[in-house]
Amino acid sequence: MDRNGGYWLAWGSFWDGIKMARIDPATGKRFEGDSKIHSLAWRPVARGGASAIEAPFIISRGEWYYLFVSFDLCCRGVDSTYYVVCGRSKDITGPYVDVNGRGLMEGGGSIVIQGDARFHGTGHNAVLRDGARDWLVYHAYDAQNAGVATLRISPIYWTPDQWPRAQL
Repeated sequence: MDRNGGYWLAWGSFWDGIKMARIDPATGKRFEGDSKIHSLAWRPVARGGASAIEAPFIISRGEWYYLFVSFDLCCRGVDSTYYVVCGRSKDITGPYVDVNGRGLMEGGGSIVIQGDARFHGTGHNAVLRDGARDWLVYHAYDAQNAGVATLRISPIYWTPDQWPRAQL
């Protein structure tokens, strides 16, 4: 939901980037009279030659909207390379840019969390707000438990210039 009470649906599957459309809360369908589909993020080329980007999640914080997405490859156990990045915009429909000013439509994205020696493929996240605290909810593959997919919840730390970071 945007700051004006408008409802939006963001989606994106692996190959074609992240899209968004306005929806009617009464019907759950596209808003009549607004057929525009907004492109929010895209990766021209990623590992393996695919433009692997998916799983959008948008929050509003302060004057910004933050778009979280997952990059790279999921669902391969400990061989997963998934990780979460974000960009921000003053408008829910973008354009979103990363901490270096690179547009998410040009493959930009600031790393929020990525795997380590134990937890691989950190991604497909959501942000949970609990009072003044934000939490990153995501899955990862546990190398110490035969690569089993594991639900993880990590606190989000906001940098002084208002960029989200999380640690495993």
